Amino acid sequence: MAKEINLDSPELFLNRELSWLEFNDRVLREGLSDDVPLLDRLKFLAIVGSNLDEFFMVRVAGLKQQVAAGDTEARACGLTPAEQLDRISRRAHKMVAEQSAGIRAVFGQLADHGLHVLRTGDWTAEQRGFLRSYFASEVLPVLTPLAVEELKPFPTLPGLVLNVVLSLAPSEKSEKADSPPRLAVVPVPPSLPRFIPVPAKEGLCLAVLEDVVAEHVGLLFEGYEVKATAVFRLTRDADVEVTDDDAADLLRKVEEAVRARRRQGVVRLAVSANAEPSLKQWLKDWCEVAADDVYEVDGLLDATALFEIVSRPGFDGLREREWPPQTPRDLLGHDDLWQAIRDHDVLLVHPYESFQPVVRLVELAADDPKVIAIKQTLYRVSGNSPIVAALARASEQGKQVTVLVELKARFDEARNINWARRLEDSGCHVIYGIAGLKTHAKLLLIIRREEHGIRRYVHASTGNYNDRTARLYSDIGLLTADRDFAADASAFFNLLTGYSQAVGWNKFAISPTESRQRFIELIERESAASTPDQPGLIMAKMNSLEDKALIQALYRASQAGVRVLLNVRGICCLRPGVEGVSQNIEVVSIVDRYLEHARVFYFRNGGHEEVYLSSADWMGRNLDKRLEIIFPVTAEALRARLISTLETCFADTLKARRLGPDGAWVAVKRRGKAVRAQQKLYEEAVEATRAADRAPLQFRPVTAPDEGGAAGS
Repeated sequence: MAKEINLDSPELFLNRELSWLEFNDRVLREGLSDDVPLLDRLKFLAIVGSNLDEFFMVRVAGLKQQVAAGDTEARACGLTPAEQLDRISRRAHKMVAEQSAGIRAVFGQLADHGLHVLRTGDWTAEQRGFLRSYFASEVLPVLTPLAVEELKPFPTLPGLVLNVVLSLAPSEKSEKADSPPRLAVVPVPPSLPRFIPVPAKEGLCLAVLEDVVAEHVGLLFEGYEVKATAVFRLTRDADVEVTDDDAADLLRKVEEAVRARRRQGVVRLAVSANAEPSLKQWLKDWCEVAADDVYEVDGLLDATALFEIVSRPGFDGLREREWPPQTPRDLLGHDDLWQAIRDHDVLLVHPYESFQPVVRLVELAADDPKVIAIKQTLYRVSGNSPIVAALARASEQGKQVTVLVELKARFDEARNINWARRLEDSGCHVIYGIAGLKTHAKLLLIIRREEHGIRRYVHASTGNYNDRTARLYSDIGLLTADRDFAADASAFFNLLTGYSQAVGWNKFAISPTESRQRFIELIERESAASTPDQPGLIMAKMNSLEDKALIQALYRASQAGVRVLLNVRGICCLRPGVEGVSQNIEVVSIVDRYLEHARVFYFRNGGHEEVYLSSADWMGRNLDKRLEIIFPVTAEALRARLISTLETCFADTLKARRLGPDGAWVAVKRRGKAVRAQQKLYEEAVEATRAADRAPLQFRPVTAPDEGGAAGS
């Protein structure tokens, strides 16, 4: 008799934080790969740094808070907060060392192509003279020296900003020659370019700003000699939540939370390698951090500055060629966007297909006299959002515009506050969500008065209404005039603005009331329909998989013979390939030029295939603490296309890595023809456009719209 396996066993769950670090390691592998063009390698190395910044500000800071509060409870994976911090520190130190070595290696190879990043010892006499003049005219006026001993209390240094700490001794000719050495700190102005072009006989030579400051900082301290300098950078706790989010003035509460981040404790101290020991000790004591929190970096302390080099014009041969977004295939041959959506559901697969139709739809709605109302959720938008501009214009033209601006979108709070005020000033009705929840759903509803009555147009998506990231993130959206979708969209906005209950949905399922249960029911249905002759199949694509109940449901499905294919970009706490538990589960992750962001869920359902899109990942926070929507794709052609997209992701042999039962990610073994999923999806989008250009002209008679459909929509 087989021994019953306890699905609560810690051995069946990988740690959330360590799994995230393994995702960042997959990003790092792209930065270290000789198969990736040099400037794209720098991009990935910069992303590694940016990712680590946020990880320490939020996840490590949260664990430190738990340890300080005396939390010794083991999590699902069996690790306490203190044990997690210990393992994180060891893994992160190794990662930073590899990242720094990778940056130095890329710099060395860039020099062979005429792009030189020079450190202090590389400067020629001519370059030194140029930089001395540059410092005096462009840098010195902006610097603010801070005397460590004199300023009580010492000013709070912001996180993620470079600083130079220096040891000063009175010069022999000074009146204070007998005075003891002093310490000073000089912040490096973040407003200045990090890389400074300097004279060169050939190619492009760049000096590093912090090197220039450290070399010439003595000019700020007349009567003193600089004995030693070191560059350092602080990462502060940014895990500040708005707890009183049902307050009357939520805007003010969020602003206070954003300001509070500047005063939070230090969770990581990065300091230049080989720093003078007394300077390093003072920094450690002043920041009140443990030895494990100190990261000595042999190279750039702020790798995010590499984006300056990546985006520098020229050197196109060192980048991957551009993939211009294509016209969505469901809109090819359609000049009238309203008519196209009335005719059929439209699938938008970004960034292979352009996000512009979504922007255009909102802009059309703003200026169309037939449109009487627009309702939209905004979670993260771009810095100069055309969608926000169109919403403001629509309101100014007398349309009813309702916008939910999620103020609590982490690290976008300040931007969203500005958008909220701008929209309010234009007359929009702005709401800030439901108390205790973040609104993470991506939804647009346009109400239009047409010849045969009111019709509603809906856009639902896996990604944000951000025209900039829509060219960098892979997401999927759906445009529809389906009456059930329209009714659900209206009900969702009524839920946000009134006292409606989340019941009676036609197509949607929402978090936090029913998403988890709905997914579990779909998984269990697949298990029930699975037979040895016709085994069940689940394919799911998401950013993260952490929810214990859903992981256990997948384990039970695997035990029932269901084949489970998971494409998880980042965190995955499920342990695949465990005999008797998850031997039928495969997990792959793709890290490539686009950030995989779409959430797609497929269930074979005994041959009656179903595909769902969602704004939510399979994480506790998405299922319990956020307003999210799940919606089906019902058009057969669109469903088939999404199934093909999933199959392409699982066929990748170039950029995919597979998760093993030991928690390690390894490159997928190549069998037959090499497949790069993102490239294949882009080529399919290009071919669809070309096929439409080759198609013969068709004449379509204009008929009256379905009156029942229009009236009922």
